[in-house]
Amino acid sequence: MYIGKATNLRSRVQSYFRGTDTRGERIESMVSQAADVEFRQTDSVLEALILESNLIKKHQPKYNIMEKDDKSFAYFVVTKEEFPRIIILRKTDLDRAAGKRVGAFDAKLPSRIKDVVVGKVYGPYLSKYQMEIALKIIRRIFPFHSNKAKTEKGCLDFQLGRCPGPYAGAISKEDYKKNIRNIKMILEGKKKRLVTTLEKEMKEAAKKSEFEKAAETRNKIFALNHIRDIALMSKDFDAEQSTVIGHPSLVPQVEAYDISNISGKQAVGSMVVFSGKNPDKSQYRKFKIKSVEGPDDVAMMREVLARRIGNDWPKPDLVLLDGGRGHLNMAKELFEALGFDVLLVAVAKGPTRKKLDLRVSDANQRINANPRIAKMLEDENFLKHIMDEAHRFAITYHRKRRGKEMLE
Repeated sequence: MYIGKATNLRSRVQSYFRGTDTRGERIESMVSQAADVEFRQTDSVLEALILESNLIKKHQPKYNIMEKDDKSFAYFVVTKEEFPRIIILRKTDLDRAAGKRVGAFDAKLPSRIKDVVVGKVYGPYLSKYQMEIALKIIRRIFPFHSNKAKTEKGCLDFQLGRCPGPYAGAISKEDYKKNIRNIKMILEGKKKRLVTTLEKEMKEAAKKSEFEKAAETRNKIFALNHIRDIALMSKDFDAEQSTVIGHPSLVPQVEAYDISNISGKQAVGSMVVFSGKNPDKSQYRKFKIKSVEGPDDVAMMREVLARRIGNDWPKPDLVLLDGGRGHLNMAKELFEALGFDVLLVAVAKGPTRKKLDLRVSDANQRINANPRIAKMLEDENFLKHIMDEAHRFAITYHRKRRGKEMLE
C-alpha cells in the first residue's frame, strides 16, 4: 500500500507509469503489485495533508515507510502548560522532549525543546515546510500564543492579532482552550464536526443577542469553509498566498506618510502609494502644511490625513505613518470621526535604530482578514523600504520649497 496526495490525481497516478529509468526500485516494485486505486476528495489541500498523515499513521503503508528514516518525520505537538502552544518537532527532538531518552546527553537539550512539555502529538508528516504553512493557515482562524516567554510584552504576533494575548488578559482561559480544542479537531480531520459545533455556538450567541460573538463565530465558519491553501503545494509562499477570510486575492494597496520641516518652517507632508510591494508613483501626493505653526509633527500629520480623506482617491487597505503612539492615537481618532475605515500602523525606529517599532490599531479582525497584509507587516525590509520612500518624497519636496522661498 502507498498513500499520497495530489491536486491532480490523474496526472499523479500516470506519473508512476511513465518510464523506468528514474523511478527507482521502490516505485517499480509498488507499480508492479498495484491492483486498484482508491481516492478520497477533500475540500482543501490542508485537509488532504492532514488526511494523508492520519491514514499513514493508521495503515503503516509499506511503500510510504520503506527505506525511510523515521528521524526525518515531523509532528505537530500540543504543549502542556497553562496556555498550550502548537509547535512542530522532528522525531528526534520529540523523543528527547518527551523524555524517552535519558542520561547526560539530555542534560544539554537545545533551547528549542529545553522547556517543552509534550502533550498531544499529531503525525507523522513528511514535509515540515508544508506543516509550517498549514499552521499559519490554522492560526489565522484560531490564534494561539506561540512564544516560549509567558508574556505578550514586545510581542509582534500579539500586535498583529495572531496571538490572542492570554498572558495580557485579552482572552479568557476558557476561550483560549476552546481555540486549542478547535485546532485539535482540525488536526484530527474533524473539520465538518467542528463547523457543526461552531454553527450551534453562533445560533446560541445570536439568541442571547451577543451579536459581536455571533459575527466572530460566523467569520470562523466562513474561513473553515473557504480555505484556499494552494501555498501548501507550492514552494513560493509569497507568490501564492493562502486566503482565509474575506477577499485578499486582490493586491493590497498601501499608503505611507511622512512629514518634513525645519523647526516647523517650510513644512510639508508626503503620501506614497504601493500596490503590493511595488510603488505606484502616479498616485503619490505632496502636501504643503497650511494650518500648523511651529514644530508639531502630530498636528501636521493630522492636517495631511484630513486633506487626504477629503479627496476622492482610491481607498487603501493599509496606512503606514512615520511616528509613534501619539501619531497612531491621533490618526485613529481622526479616521473614526471621518468614517475612514482602514488599518493603521505607526512605524518608528526602535531604541537601537536597527529594528523598527510597530504600533498597530484594531489588528485582530483586519490582519486575520488579509494574510497578505500580515505577511507585509512581518517583512521589516519592505516596511523600511516604503517608509524610506515616503521620507525621500517628503524631503525632496521640502528642499524644493525651501530653495524656492530663499530665491524670493
